[in-house]
This record gives sequence, C-alpha cells and structure tokens, in this order.
Amino acid sequence: MRALFSVSNKSGIENLAKPVINYGFNIISSGGTYSYLKEKNFQVQEVSEYTQSSELLEGRVKTLHPIIHAGILAKRDSLSHMSELEDNQIGKIDLVVVNLYPFVEKVNNGDSHENIIENIDIGGPTLIRAAAKNFKDVIIIVDPEDYNWIAKRFLEFDKKRDVLEILSYEERKNLAKKAFQHVSVYDASISRYFSSSEDVYISEESSFGFKKSLNLRYGENPHQKGSLYKDPLSNTGIANAIQLNGKELSFNNILDADAAWNIVAEFSDSSVAIIKHGNPCGFSVNNNQLNAYKLAYLGDSVSAYGGIIAFNKEVSTESALSMMEVFYEVVIAPSYSFEALNILKSKKNLRILQMPRQNKEKFNFPDIKIISGGALIQGFDTLKQDPSEWNVVTKLKPDKRELQDLQLAWKIVKHIKSNGIVLVKDNSLIGMGAGQPNRLNSIQLAINAAGSKSKGAVLASDAFFPYKDNVDLALSGEISCIIQPGGSIRDKEVIDAADLAGISMVFTGKRHFKH
Repeated sequence: MRALFSVSNKSGIENLAKPVINYGFNIISSGGTYSYLKEKNFQVQEVSEYTQSSELLEGRVKTLHPIIHAGILAKRDSLSHMSELEDNQIGKIDLVVVNLYPFVEKVNNGDSHENIIENIDIGGPTLIRAAAKNFKDVIIIVDPEDYNWIAKRFLEFDKKRDVLEILSYEERKNLAKKAFQHVSVYDASISRYFSSSEDVYISEESSFGFKKSLNLRYGENPHQKGSLYKDPLSNTGIANAIQLNGKELSFNNILDADAAWNIVAEFSDSSVAIIKHGNPCGFSVNNNQLNAYKLAYLGDSVSAYGGIIAFNKEVSTESALSMMEVFYEVVIAPSYSFEALNILKSKKNLRILQMPRQNKEKFNFPDIKIISGGALIQGFDTLKQDPSEWNVVTKLKPDKRELQDLQLAWKIVKHIKSNGIVLVKDNSLIGMGAGQPNRLNSIQLAINAAGSKSKGAVLASDAFFPYKDNVDLALSGEISCIIQPGGSIRDKEVIDAADLAGISMVFTGKRHFKH
C-alpha cells in the first residue's frame, strides 16, 4: 500500500503519518514534506526515487509524472486499468494527503509579485483533483483538521482489512467534496489576483472563492440555515471583525453591523450610526464623540432600542457610560479605551466587535445579489462627489450651514433602501423614510419621524422628484433645502415649486438607488 504526502502546511502531519505507516503504508513524499518527515525519523521514500525521475525546473516539476497519476487514477474494479498498471510496473496509491502552496498568505503579506507567482501551486491541485475524482478507490485529505479523526480510524482497524473499509463511501465522498472546494477557493483567489477590480463584475465567468468563517445558529429566520464566509484576499470589513464579548452573532446582526460600519467608515470626523433592519435610524458627526452619540440616539430614540451601533473612532469611557442606559444588540468600533471596554462588557450579552485596520485593497469584492437561477453582480456604490460638481437650480442658494448638512445627507441617503429620503440638521440625521413603493410615502415617514425638528432641515432624495407634489409634501415639514439627482422630464415644474416656496434646491446629476 502506498500513500502520497505533499503538504505546504505541515502542522500535525506527523500525527497522521505515524498510524498510516503502522497500518502498512509506504509513504512517498517530496520536497519540504519529505525533509520534514525524515527529520521526525519517519521512513519515507522520495518521489524522485519512486518515479526514477529527477525533479525539474527548480522543483516546479516533481509529482507531475504518469507513475504518480496512474497510481491514483486507476479504477480498482477495471480489469483493463489494473492490467495496464501491472504491465507498466506501476503501483496503486490509495491515500493522498495534500494542501497547497500559501498563495493567499503571500498576497496578504504583501510579498513581491515574483514570489506570489512562485506560490501558484501546479502539482498540488492536480494531485487533489485526481484523488478526489477517484474517491471511490482513493482517500484524499486536504484539511489538517481531518488528520486526527482519520488517524484514529487507522489505529482502530485491523491491518488485514481492506484500506477502503477504514472510511465509508460517504466519508470518502465528503472528503472529495472538501478537496474540490479547497482547489476551487485557491483557483478563485489566483484568478482575482490577476484581475482588475472591474473584471470581478464584467468577466464572462465569475469565481469568488469564499471560505467559511462561522456557522450561524440560523439565517434571517429560525427555519433557514446560515453561515458566514470570508473573502480570503481581504483582511478588512465586518467579516474580519473580532468579537470581544457577548452572545454569538446572528445572520441579521451581521447584516446590520455591516450596514452600520459602512456608514461611519465614510467619515473622517467622529461619527456614530445606529442601524435597525438595515437602515440608519440615527446618525451624527461631531468633533466630540459623546455629543455625536447623543445626537444619533435622539434621531430616533424609539427605533434605537435593540439596534446596532457603530463608531468610527475609539469608544471613550463617557460614550460607553451613556450607552449603558439603552439596550443595543451590537457595538462596533475600531478600538475601545480600557475603561470603556470593561464598562460595556458588564452587559454579558452585548456583542462587542472590534474592526480591523482599514486599508486600500486592490481586491475589491463585488456587490452580489442572488436571484433565482443566477446572480446579479455589480460594483459597490462608492461614488464620492465634490460639491463643486453639484448644480444649484433655484434662485436661492444654500447657505454655509445648509451646504454642510447637504453633504452629510447625500452621503447618508445612499445607505437607505429605495425609495430613500433623509432629513439632516446640524450634522445629524433627524428623519428617514425607506423602502417605500413611492417617494411620497418616504417623505411623509421622514417628516413624521423628525416632528418639529424638521423645520430648517435639509432633505436628500436618492432619486429625482418625478412631480412637484414631492416638494409640496416636503414643505409641510418646513425644510429649507432639497438635494436630489435631477433628470425628470418635470424638473422645471419641480424647480418652480421650490422657487415659489423660497427654498433652495441642488441637483447632483447622480442617483443612489439601493434595493
């Protein structure tokens, strides 16, 4: 019996090699794996000795040999296959243990392009695919997490029994599935390394290569299963947050946490966002974090209960103390002062997330929306506009305060589900309407949420006003300025309504739909 061991990650490999050899296998190995096992005093045969063919091209060609692959791929129940092996004096290989060169690690560590290319594994994926294809007759192991339980099986079984009795057909099939997934993620990462950010959503074929990070209790509802997957080429974003406290995260927690972080990450000044069901119910920017928190909370104190809250700066002791009065599901921040963290941890169930350091990544992941039979893929809405690009279309122009609030409102509205309307006053969100089938409903919801605070506020709309009735309704809240994309065939009618009311209106020329 023969086994082939060729692993990049050698962690725990000796725990599998020992029972495999004791069972009666001869281990064939190459390169670093051969040296490692020899140093551990295991009897192993080098691949070049087994194939009677030297390694070529500085080790680029080692296991790519007919003797190796015929021994793996031969169907054991095929007389012609077995006859060919015998005629060519080729032995069967019944166990293949392989994991791949650390390509992803080299990319994430910022290695040179040349070193990254050298870490594109060729022989490894070929061995894995061959063994996984022939899983009926061959055991394929790619995950070090599987070493111990499989080693235990070898110890439990009598050496006289057929090796394929050690693992059931279903167990071998599951190992093959894991093997193909391992190669798939690896190949997807390589493909994305060679792609521009635009290629990800315009290529003829799309491959992403997620890796599971966390099993969730369930999905959006208890009857749905759910898991969290990470992008191997990214070290940032909510998927890479570190949980410091609290119950395990739910599917909905993660969605809302992502929405909260995406908003505060837009700002360099201290900002606080409170999210409920994917939409911000509170937001504020202030040079004092405690003030920003209090103003965000006052934006909609009813909806804030049970919400997700995000800070873009280290959470201060004062902010943590103020938050203790309210029930939140999740708190997100890049860091916490020592005192603030201890205060928040006193709430045993509060999920506290620490965000990784933000960096400018080459490998931007696309916005993917799964549909029946496929997926819609696009780039994320990361548009940043300079107010100098905007067009004031009314006779009255916004003053300095209004212009500042307009900039904030225009950043927030792209995070609101369409039809999206936000009211902003003094750098704080005071009212919001989202996800309505018509814009009038969203305007009414925003005005109702703001109450008397809407007087003098600015209003942002994610898409153009189709009729002047939108302006008329906005005026019922005594707003002072409107920002919208423009582009309706009735723009003149809408502008005239604003002029008649004596308010200013700005066209951005860009819309921010979010379905």
